[in-house]
Amino acid sequence: MAQNLTRSHQIDDAGLDLDAGLLHEMYRLMVLARRTDERTWVLHRQGKIAFHISGIGHEAIQVGAALAMRRGYDYAHLYYRDLAFNIALGYTPYEFFLAVYGKQGETTSGARQMPSNWSARRLGIVTASSPVATQVPQAAGLALASKLKGEDRVTVVCLGEGSTSEGDFFEGLNWAGVHQLPVVCIVQNNIYAISVPVHLQMAVPNVADRAPMFGIAGAICDGNDVVASYRTMSEALDRARRGGGATLLEAKTYRPVPHSSDDDDRTYRSREEVEEWKQRDPIKRFQAYLLERGLLDDEQIDAIEQEVRAEIDDAQARAEAAPYPRGEDALFPIFAPPDFEQ
Repeated sequence: MAQNLTRSHQIDDAGLDLDAGLLHEMYRLMVLARRTDERTWVLHRQGKIAFHISGIGHEAIQVGAALAMRRGYDYAHLYYRDLAFNIALGYTPYEFFLAVYGKQGETTSGARQMPSNWSARRLGIVTASSPVATQVPQAAGLALASKLKGEDRVTVVCLGEGSTSEGDFFEGLNWAGVHQLPVVCIVQNNIYAISVPVHLQMAVPNVADRAPMFGIAGAICDGNDVVASYRTMSEALDRARRGGGATLLEAKTYRPVPHSSDDDDRTYRSREEVEEWKQRDPIKRFQAYLLERGLLDDEQIDAIEQEVRAEIDDAQARAEAAPYPRGEDALFPIFAPPDFEQ
C-alpha cells in the first residue's frame, strides 16, 4: 500500500471538513513557495547567485504540516529543502533572497553561512546545522526542555530519507522514545539521497517501519497530497500534545529537479521517470481538486499568480539592491569586538 500512495491523482479528504479559507491559504502558500523556488533557479542560471537547493515537488507535505502546527509557538527544526515549510510558517521571499544573495540584514546568520540553513526566532524556527541529521538529537533536546517546563509545545524536525542512515537519526529518536518526548520527525522520502536510490539506503520498504524499534508511533502519508499531509500531521501533533510521545512521519514524495544547482540528475535517473512524476505535481493536483469542488476558478488562479509574482519581483529587487555586509562583520558575533566589556 505504501508504495502506491503517490500513484493516485486524487486528494484524500476523507474525514476532514476544512473551510475554504484554509484551503485557499494552502494553495496560495504552495504557489508562493514554487514561484520563489523557480525564480531562484533563474537567478542561479543568470550567474547572480552561487548556489540553490530546491524544494520543488515537496510543497504539499511542507505546507500541510506547517499549517497543522501552532505557528510561532511550536518549534520547527527544518532541513535545507524546506523552503515551502519556512514560507508557510511566515518566513518571507525577501528574507530568502537576502540569504541567496548573501546580503546585509540576512536574518538566519547575517550572511555568514550558505542559504537554506534556516533560522527565525520570531517564528520558532531553530538554527540549523549543515551536517545532515544533526537536527534530530537537537530537536529531541528542545522537546525535553518543553516537557520539563510543562508546556504543550511540540518540536517538529524534518529530514530526507538519506539522512536516516546517519547515527544522529537513531540517537535522537531513541531519546524521544525513551522519554516520550513531544516530537514529530518528518522524513520527506523523495526516493533519492542525492544520487543514491532508496533501495540502497535501507532494506525495509518504509522509513516509518523503524518506529517500533524506538518505541514511538509511525505514520505514512502521501506527501504530494496537501490535505492528507495536513491530516496526518494534525494527528501526530495532537498525540504529542496529549503526552502520547513522538511520531516518525514518512511523507512519500519526489523531487522532479536536481538535488541542487551543482547536481546533474541525468546521471542516475531517466527522463521518463521524472516526466511520470511531474504528472503528479502537488500543486496541479490540488488545483484540480479545488476547481472540481467550485472552491477555485480560473480568475482566482490568475489573480493569485499575479499577486505572488508581484511579491517575488519586489522581494528580489529589494534584496538585489541591498548592500553586502562589511568584511569585518564576518568576525562578529563569532568573536567579541575589541571594545567588549564584561
